[in-house]
Amino acid sequence: MTRARGERNPARFAGSWAWRGLAGFLALCLMGVLAPAAAEEESSPRDRLHMLAEDPRTEADLQAEIRVGREVAARILARDPLVEDPELQRYVNLVGSAVAAHGDRSELSWYFAVTDSDEVNAYAAPGGYVFVTRGALKEMRDEAELAGVLAHEIAHITRRHIVDALDIRAPEDSPLAGITRFFGGATEVARVAFSEAVDQVMDVLFEDGLRREDELDADHHGLMLAVRTGYDPAGLPRYLARLAEFEEDDKDAVETVARTHPPASERLEALERLMEEQGIDGLEQPAREERFARHVR
Repeated sequence: MTRARGERNPARFAGSWAWRGLAGFLALCLMGVLAPAAAEEESSPRDRLHMLAEDPRTEADLQAEIRVGREVAARILARDPLVEDPELQRYVNLVGSAVAAHGDRSELSWYFAVTDSDEVNAYAAPGGYVFVTRGALKEMRDEAELAGVLAHEIAHITRRHIVDALDIRAPEDSPLAGITRFFGGATEVARVAFSEAVDQVMDVLFEDGLRREDELDADHHGLMLAVRTGYDPAGLPRYLARLAEFEEDDKDAVETVARTHPPASERLEALERLMEEQGIDGLEQPAREERFARHVR
């Protein structure tokens, strides 16, 4: 995917570009570059019923989340194509896969990718799609920082921040009939509703942001997720400290993340308090600087 970036509102570009972006993304998945972070064996129907029994959302609601997220992923890739480096993509996907495997949404398949953008940012689409920019990777120093950033985005999905904020669900009535109407399309109203849901997610990611409480919650749960995976818990705080410097000295590089997130200094202070309260600030876990340097050139 070598298309030059265009100046466009991400919520209004042509649908053909969106699907072209998704086609490239899925092609890499099929080649094994972006293999989903699923368990060795997919969850059985019994397992899925057990998970649904503990969650008020239905199977149709889950499919609605995944389908909306898939379309959002297509739009993101139409906005910023993938970095054409299969080894880098595979490495980031493996790190993300390891972290996601320690989360609590085993019903999802997870995908991680690096987009070709100079901006320092990362974002998550509902349903298991996580992106980090080339600009963000450039400012990282070790694998623990990468894992911390990915864990923050994974937490947005596991905690269903966007799904709940926008109430992304299948229509009521019969779940199967409802999901068919929502996606497939017998009526123009259903297609418009789906398109509007995708537009709203794009606005959250690139314009409006989530609530301050949701971002701090993602930091909290993301840090704990990185710790469970075995990474240095200071990875995300180190990265946020660098982000705070950007917000002071080079605001253009972090324009979107500054607009859609609380100040990095505030997030850093909250994480430092959390680490002190939980007694995890002194843990000695690997940062894996050398492995990161080998893959992120």
